[in-house]
Amino acid sequence: MQSADETESASIEALGALYEAGYHRFLRVAEAITGELQLAQDAVQDAFALAIRRRSQFRADGPLEGWVWRVVVNAACAVRRRRLDVSHAVPELAIDHLRESAADSLGPFIAGLPERQRLVLFLRYYADLDYEAIASALDIRPGTVGATLSHVHAAIRRHLEEVPS
Repeated sequence: MQSADETESASIEALGALYEAGYHRFLRVAEAITGELQLAQDAVQDAFALAIRRRSQFRADGPLEGWVWRVVVNAACAVRRRRLDVSHAVPELAIDHLRESAADSLGPFIAGLPERQRLVLFLRYYADLDYEAIASALDIRPGTVGATLSHVHAAIRRHLEEVPS
């Protein structure tokens, strides 16, 4: 049986491994949420510091990575709420193949989506998380992730159809 110190050490090691393996994915999503690299770096650092301090709150009823994603997303949202207007939280999207007018309008359109829709979109396409991981990160059901993405895709299609040529 492990002592309390060994359990804490293993938890810190697991968090350290997640940080090293996934830092760029965490940063990419945090940047999409905050709209600024420096703010995203601060949010990821704050999130991991908080995760280490609160590691005893991890219930192990889901994957550790999902719990960490929740902490990172919450930290990035808090930074955005404190320092930025929503209109500044526009991610750089891979939309080069679209007409210029469509590309110009898509960023602000995405910034105007409800927060859950933006977060699901960022976690799916910026972090490449599956539905289960997104559900765990946002504390929602996997079916809600699928429905949310379906609504976002439909809204984007409608928006792009409205963009003048």
